This record gives sequence, structure tokens and C-alpha cells, in this order.
Amino acid sequence: MNKITPWLVVLGIIAIIALWGINVYNECVSLEENVEAAWSQVENQYQRRADLVPNLVATVKGYAAHEQETLEGVIEARAKATQITIDPANATPEQLAAYQAAQGELKQALGRLLAVAESYPDLKANENFKDLQAQLEGTENRITIARQQFNDAARAYNTRVRRFPSNIIASICGFEKKPYFESEEGASKAPEVQF
Repeated sequence: MNKITPWLVVLGIIAIIALWGINVYNECVSLEENVEAAWSQVENQYQRRADLVPNLVATVKGYAAHEQETLEGVIEARAKATQITIDPANATPEQLAAYQAAQGELKQALGRLLAVAESYPDLKANENFKDLQAQLEGTENRITIARQQFNDAARAYNTRVRRFPSNIIASICGFEKKPYFESEEGASKAPEVQF
């Protein structure tokens, strides 16, 4: 009986380690799925903004036909922003930066479009334009929230796959750190206001 007992202890330890490894693996899978779901919400909000652009451009076009360069800039920025796709499972910081840059260009183009609209009182009074502008503002807020939720999900995942001893199982199973959305270049500098 004494000869069997050490083997049972060893088998018990192996079983505990195996169960722990399975638990870590399953938790990493769940956290990775949360990152991918959060990324889908980011894409949904950016797509919502992209879907609003043609209506906004069409509305402004009717009032400001001679602002063709601004209108074309918005259309071009929208096309560029919607062409970039990222697989969240294999995303790199460089891909995320390129995606963010394209979305930033669209945001800037929309800002120029809204600035043009300020010059046209009839356009500003148009109910369709006001509704589209409110939807666009709401979408920008949703984008900010979705990006924050993505970063939160990526942080929880990254913490789990990098923390010892779960990092052992994570590295064996191929779980790698996920990139974050970072603030845009120059975001820390206050904008200049001129009158």
C-alpha cells in the first residue's frame, strides 16, 4: 500500500495542474472573445458614422454646391476609412494605428463639412440637416464609448495572458497580447481658439 500512495499523490498533482491549465485556457478564450466582441462594436459605430456621411453630404450639397472640394474630401475620406478592415484575432498596433488614422481623416473631413454648413443659415435651419448632425454627434459619443470598452476588454485579456503563472499556458496555446486604441497624435495639445 505504501508503494501505491506516492503514485496516487503524483497523479493527484498532475490532475490538479491539468484542471488548472484547462481553466486558464478557457478563461483566455472567453477574454479573447470579449475583445473580439468589443472590436465588433467599434466597427459597428464607425460603420454607423460612415452610413450617415452620404445623407449628410447630399443634404449639404443641395445648399452648398460650390463647396465641391469639401464634399469630395468627405466622400474620399469615407471610402478610405471603410476600406480598412482588421481581424481582431491577429491585430497589430500598426494595423490599429492605420485604421485609427483613416477614421481620424474622416472625422476631420466631417468637421470641415460641418464648418462649411455654418456659412449657410438655411442649411443650419433644415430639419434633415439638424437631425443628421445630431445623429453624427451621438455616433461620435458611441465611438468613444466603444473604443473605451474595447480597450477595457483588451486590458483584461492582456493582464490574464501576461500574468504569471497563467502566461505559461497562454504562451503554449498561442494567446498573444492585443493592441489598444491610443489617443491621436497631438491630442494632448489644447486646440487653439481664435476669434
